[in-house]
Amino acid sequence: MTSDTIEQAIAAAKAAGSPEAVVQTSMAVMWSCLGDREAHLLPGSLGPDQHQFFVAGAFFVTPGRLQQMLVGNTGFPPDQKRLRIPIDGGNPGQVIETAQPLLLEDTRTRTEFRQYLRTARMGSAIYAPLLWDGAAQGLLIMAAQAAGTMRQQDLAALVALAPVVAREWRALGGPDWLAQEYARVTQDEG
Repeated sequence: MTSDTIEQAIAAAKAAGSPEAVVQTSMAVMWSCLGDREAHLLPGSLGPDQHQFFVAGAFFVTPGRLQQMLVGNTGFPPDQKRLRIPIDGGNPGQVIETAQPLLLEDTRTRTEFRQYLRTARMGSAIYAPLLWDGAAQGLLIMAAQAAGTMRQQDLAALVALAPVVAREWRALGGPDWLAQEYARVTQDEG
């Protein structure tokens, strides 16, 4: 990961034409570059029948502040495109509550870690809050199945990108888009 990666992600966010594209395009850059790409080769980093893969995207606090909803995801199963988790759920909930970034180098050592990805437990994750109006209104997330993949420098890159994503998201009407999308998703379920 280089400063070029961060600059590419920032440029992608600024060039996006919709709120979801702000997340999707910028996080696709991060998804392709962040993390120790050889961590899965270290003994014990993967369990039996596991293989290295990455996921990235953002969770945004939904209207009513009861849930967080996944937006702009890369690598998640298609049926989890609008994954919703409790507002206080696991580590994403901790990031929303504290408005502080979080690095989980090895989720196996973290009893508070909750698996939300339907297909696999991630072994390493990073979270960067999306701040406005004095509070975390969402977070960027990237995770990998192999423990030890995400490092401090990866978290620093995500933290550097977060204010740009938050600004561009809002400039393109992200809160209104989220309210409409959340209403559509919950109506489709009812």
